[in-house]
Amino acid sequence: MKNIPLTYISLFSSAGVGCYGFHQAGFKCIATNEIINRRLNIQRYNHKCERESGYICGDITQKKTKDLIANEVNWWKNNKGIQEPTVVVATPPCQGMSVVNHKKNDKDIERNSLVIESLKMIMMLRPLFFVFENVPAFMDTACVMENGEVVSIREAHHRILGNDYLFYDDVLNFKLYGSKSSRTRTLVIGVSKKLARFISPIELFPDRESETTLFNVIGHLPPLTEMGEINPFDIYHSFRVYPEYMLPWISGLGEGESAFDNTDADKRPYKFTKDGKRVENANKTGDKYRRQVWNHVAPSVHTRNDQLASQNTIHPRDNRVFSIRELMLMMTIPDDFKWDSKDLLTLNAMSPEKKRSFLKKEETNIRQCIGEAVPTHIFYKVAVNIMRFMESQRIVDQQIRNIIKKKNLQITDNLLNFINENIKIGENGQRIQSINNATLSRISELANTLRIDNAAYYTEKETLTYIFEHLPYIDSESIHILEPSVGTGNFIPFLVKKYSYAKELIIDAIDIDGSVLKIAEQLWQAHLFPENVKINILCADYLETDISAKHYNLVIGNPPYIKVYASRRLEKYRKDFEDDLANNLAAFFIEKSCMYADYVGFILPKNFLCNIEYSACRAKLYKKRIESVVDFGEHGFSGINIETIFLLVNTNRKGGNVLVESIPRSIRIVQNQRYICGAALPTWVIYRDSAFDKTLSEKRFGVFDVYRDRQITKSMSVKRSTVWIIKSKNIPRDGKSLVHIDGGKGDLRLNRSVLKNLGVYEYIDRDDVFLVPNMTYYPRMIKKPSGVVPNGSVAILIPKEAITVSDQ
Repeated sequence: MKNIPLTYISLFSSAGVGCYGFHQAGFKCIATNEIINRRLNIQRYNHKCERESGYICGDITQKKTKDLIANEVNWWKNNKGIQEPTVVVATPPCQGMSVVNHKKNDKDIERNSLVIESLKMIMMLRPLFFVFENVPAFMDTACVMENGEVVSIREAHHRILGNDYLFYDDVLNFKLYGSKSSRTRTLVIGVSKKLARFISPIELFPDRESETTLFNVIGHLPPLTEMGEINPFDIYHSFRVYPEYMLPWISGLGEGESAFDNTDADKRPYKFTKDGKRVENANKTGDKYRRQVWNHVAPSVHTRNDQLASQNTIHPRDNRVFSIRELMLMMTIPDDFKWDSKDLLTLNAMSPEKKRSFLKKEETNIRQCIGEAVPTHIFYKVAVNIMRFMESQRIVDQQIRNIIKKKNLQITDNLLNFINENIKIGENGQRIQSINNATLSRISELANTLRIDNAAYYTEKETLTYIFEHLPYIDSESIHILEPSVGTGNFIPFLVKKYSYAKELIIDAIDIDGSVLKIAEQLWQAHLFPENVKINILCADYLETDISAKHYNLVIGNPPYIKVYASRRLEKYRKDFEDDLANNLAAFFIEKSCMYADYVGFILPKNFLCNIEYSACRAKLYKKRIESVVDFGEHGFSGINIETIFLLVNTNRKGGNVLVESIPRSIRIVQNQRYICGAALPTWVIYRDSAFDKTLSEKRFGVFDVYRDRQITKSMSVKRSTVWIIKSKNIPRDGKSLVHIDGGKGDLRLNRSVLKNLGVYEYIDRDDVFLVPNMTYYPRMIKKPSGVVPNGSVAILIPKEAITVSDQ
């Protein structure tokens, strides 16, 4: 794969300002599509595509346009050895900024079907990654599916791409991520599920950078004081002409002041009616005719940046709107970006008359292209993140193997040594990240393999991506987060990506295992988090740690799933948290966290929804708002057959709607909390519906008593023992007869002498009872043969009355 190029396709590309960042990063452009040819020509001037046929002017909804793009992809497959495009970038127009069921008009929603076309193009082209950028309300805006159904754009993403791609969206102000001007937009990044275990779309988001003042961005440029003045060394640094009667409106303004603030009526914006009457303009938005401020971040650049009457367009010192060059700097467009076939030296050498003629013809189009664009540096950073990941995959496995193969050292020491050996120090003493994120993640995964005995599991990237889609936006300058069972901290880089927009992000990381905390600390240092992020590390038992003086915006994590049997410890926890039924650490983690946080989000065993030991905990949570339940089935942890959910609780609100998502079945439904969690049923039934209720009304309950063994473990098993211990896997889905696992190699067996000491022995010779697997997507029942007993994955049902159970 070393010599195969990284490639991209750009849809709705305009002048190619944003996706030029992929070009800068070294990606090869297979095709770029734009419906306005004069804008596509600007991309030609910048030599975006290697082939002329890659510049495709046309309507993306037309088969002809799609075929031209497909032809280019096929050429690259046949001649350059690519298997698929690396990235598809799309910035489709999104006309109706209204959420579903609150639309402006049907035409707006119909035009938003261009988003559907983009999603269909993703499925046609099958890139490894896709990137969308759009307005802040993008994902909640209405669009029309092919069947005519009106849904949110987010729902359209799930329906069209959900089976094949993992995606994550967030609303970012790009000024915090490398843009030199304020620009709040939605960024959506998707990853093919072929790669989802190795890279999360969250990791591809740009990292936070320090904000830059307007003076630091454009203050070095010479002033322009004369109407129509063109800097002789830069044609794009010029004084845009406007009617001279407007000059008094702005000439006396100080930084931050508006023409509407003038006390002299002649200096406030006005217009003349058809009958010659002068009428003052209305100050509707508060940002028109306002002089900008040197020591603030540059304002958002809009499409009508050529007008004084537009938003935040007036220079902090000169009586004019920003020049094209200033706008380019604010939008991080590189100096060598070409707006014409002629280079800058040739344009600057023209006569003043020809310069004015050129600007008269081209300036409005250039300015509109800039106003519509994605800041180049934002897409450049995304491109670099993708490139680093793709390059790293060739070396990560070898790096990890080398860690394990080292002799005479414990694995923890090997990992620490590897991290320390690869940390570099720059000339000014700063640490330089020389280990790629993929390797850091693999180290975290490897370190967590040591923690299985503590019922602590590595939370994989795919799982984290689903979780982080549900986490709340926290509107606070200082955000305080707790991870109470942090392990090697694979949650932490994701939390930093999501919440580093705050001026201060403080993360308290607690774990009972000091050895993995050492690795975690080194990993976090290797990640080089932004300066506004502070991580406090504490080696302690969370349930014994006093955090009463603190309050958190969010407590999140993957607590240990360990039962606490009768002991002083269990009595203490039950007393501390006023829960006489709980006997699992996970329940106590939830109950403690809800006392000290606005939001609590935990990965939990799915039996939390129904087991009796969690019933008091569920009752407490019911009094708060359950925001989301994400059902992972058995897909939460690779190689571990335990069904898990992610539960997000808002402790400051009560009741409402719950978003329920099933990952295995690709289901997303909104349920009423009272309906699925209320006292009418003894358990939480997250998929409850009218069909369930109808069945419920027709059934008779209390027919069986239930016994479930909790003492038989895998470690007790002895080959060639006489008694076959039935696991859920021994019961086939058709429920006809018991089957052996792996020809018997995967079966559990025990001697009768051992079983005599266990409660389940009472049922060993009974054949009038039934076996049912616990917590399965495939409910099934089988009559128990004499001479076998089940372990804890199977319940025994004992009829309370004389009943007949048919094979069906």
